[in-house]
Formats: sequence, C-alpha cells, structure tokens
Amino acid sequence: MIFPPALRPGDTIAVIAPSSPFEHVLGWRGLGFLAERYRLRFERDRLFARRGYLAGDDAWRRDALASALADPDVAAVLAARGGYGASRYAHGVDFGALRERPRWIIGFSDITALHVEASAAGVASMHGCHLTALGRSDARARSTLLRALEAPAETRAFDGLTTIVPGSARGPLFGGNLTMLHACAAAGRLRVPEGCVLFFEDVTERPFRIDRMLTTLTVGGHFDRVSGFLACDFTQCDPGPDGVTVMDVLRDRLGAIGLPAAAGAPIGHDLRNDPVVVGAPALLDARGEAARCVVFP
Repeated sequence: MIFPPALRPGDTIAVIAPSSPFEHVLGWRGLGFLAERYRLRFERDRLFARRGYLAGDDAWRRDALASALADPDVAAVLAARGGYGASRYAHGVDFGALRERPRWIIGFSDITALHVEASAAGVASMHGCHLTALGRSDARARSTLLRALEAPAETRAFDGLTTIVPGSARGPLFGGNLTMLHACAAAGRLRVPEGCVLFFEDVTERPFRIDRMLTTLTVGGHFDRVSGFLACDFTQCDPGPDGVTVMDVLRDRLGAIGLPAAAGAPIGHDLRNDPVVVGAPALLDARGEAARCVVFP
C-alpha cells in the first residue's frame, strides 16, 4: 500500500462534487475554512452544478475526478458531498494516475466507491469529513481532520468500544459505508484486502436491511479475507415495528461469522466523524468487555 505524502500549509486541495449536489451555504463555509490554510482548486460552475439528484452529468463529474488525480500540483482531492453518483463512472477512471502521483482522496458515504477503487490501485485514502460536513462541523471536527491530513501516520486509538465477538485481529484497515460496499460487491468492484480489519457504518437503513447486506456479503465470500470487524455509527437506523435493533443484527450476523468484532467507533454520519486512513495498519483488541482499535499501532 502506498501512502500519499502528508499535507503542509499552502498545499493545493482540489474540491470536486463526485456524487450529489449540496447546500451552497455549507459548501462556501467549508471552502472558507480550508482557504485559511490551503490553496483550493475547483471549477465553480461544475462544483455547484445540479442535475436532479446528481451534481451535474457523469462526464463532468468523471472529468473533474480524473483531472484532480492527474494534476501534479494537487496534494489532496476533497469531495463536496456524498449522496449518490460516484459508482456511475468510478470504474472507468484511470486510478493508475493516482498510483503514479499519490494524493489523498477524502470523503465518506458515497465516496466509499472511490476508496474502494483507490485501495484496488494500492493507494491509501482518507475516510473523513467532506466539504459540506466541514461547513456544518464544530472546531473539534475541523482540527481533527487537519491533524489527520498533516500527520496521517500518527497513531490513533478508539477506546471504550463494545465487544461483539471476543478476540483480536491485526491487518490493514478497509471499509466505509456498508450500503456502498454492498453495491461495489454487486458491481464486481469490491476487492477486500487479505487479513483486513473491516470497518463499516450506515445511515437511514432499517436493521433488517443491515442484516441483508451483511448476510449477502458473507454468502458471497466477500468476508473470507477479513480478520476482524469494526462496526461504527448507524445514524437514524432505528428499529421497525418488530423492535429489532442494529446491535441485535450485529450480534447475530457477526457472531455467526465468529471473527473478532467490536462496535461503537465514532466514524460515519453523526456529527463526530473521526477520520481514518483506509489501508493503514490496525489492531483490534476485543478480548474484554471494553474493546479498542488502534490505527498505526
């Protein structure tokens, strides 16, 4: 796995809208914050474009990503928002350019499709706040992302996690939004690294849908290379009339797999969305009731 260089003040960040359109006020707030420390590169007409539920047509969004990956001056590529749309063209983008000139791809949710492609190309990326999340976030979230960008190999620990399946696992961190991992698997694009600690989160999905995705990925053999699981935030994934919770599903489905598993990492769609490096070495210790996961141990 190739790790892009750490950012420094004054570096160039390319801001693109690879998926859905976004609230302009939040976008400008995020741009204003970043401009205090970095140079920004974006095409205003394309960044703020809207075509139904997409941020402009596929060709525009694909070209913006490809251009950002090929530009030698760009140190990082930040997504404006998730939503939907990156998987419509990500498979056709030359991620070999990313391997030749590594730079950070930053985002979450639908941006999982780009993390999956970057991982397949052998380049680490950053699961963390995108532009509009920065626009609505607090000082802690902003400083945490800056620290991750400028010291990406720094050790980070998630303590006080809930053990689901006792045990320990060590391997590269891989994952993202569960719905997108499931979609990438359906499209034949999911390549799970050998021995990885797989983290996943989701938003507005009923527990039975979480069950379906975990079951399908298991039956399809996509978890055969996994060494352990880190379940993160499940925002607004409330029980239905049956009363079954996401935690019930995690205990049932991950318990059936039997690999070390823990839950509760603050990664996902909640206000606190701690950045993590996809591809970083990770150690999951779930040998007691209070589990922990250390990235870059």
